[in-house]
Amino acid sequence: MTMKIEFPNGQTIEVTHLVIDYSGTIAFDGKPLAGVTEKLCEIAKQLKIVVLTADTYGTAFENLKGMPCEIHKVSTGSEKAEFVRRIGAKNVLAVGNGQNDVKMVRDAAIGIAVIGDEGASGDLVRAAKVIVQNICTALDLVLNPIRLVATLRK
Repeated sequence: MTMKIEFPNGQTIEVTHLVIDYSGTIAFDGKPLAGVTEKLCEIAKQLKIVVLTADTYGTAFENLKGMPCEIHKVSTGSEKAEFVRRIGAKNVLAVGNGQNDVKMVRDAAIGIAVIGDEGASGDLVRAAKVIVQNICTALDLVLNPIRLVATLRK
């Protein structure tokens, strides 16, 4: 599964993975935000989805049970970045909100910072290529990648 994002300058990014943080990004106080599971199911038709989480609330695995995604528990941002590099950062769209997402978002072909109700790390906002106000907007960018072209064209 691949999503091609073609930019007017001739650059093409072939995205194969959506790598996404759980706590504060797709979940608030440990519970998935409204609309997230439906959008992830739709994205899973196009991309492999991987959730990397420190699982702050201890709810990620239970709340994502049955979802079309891999879930990996990680302790540090370095582990998240290493995972992204291992699967091929040039083919990853990464989404997060926290300090431990900075390296992952910076290394990905397209990195999105979400400023949700739990806030976002200032370092992450500086590292991201795109900044959005909520996770549903971020997921809608994945579902409609022409919006990414509009935002990222040079």
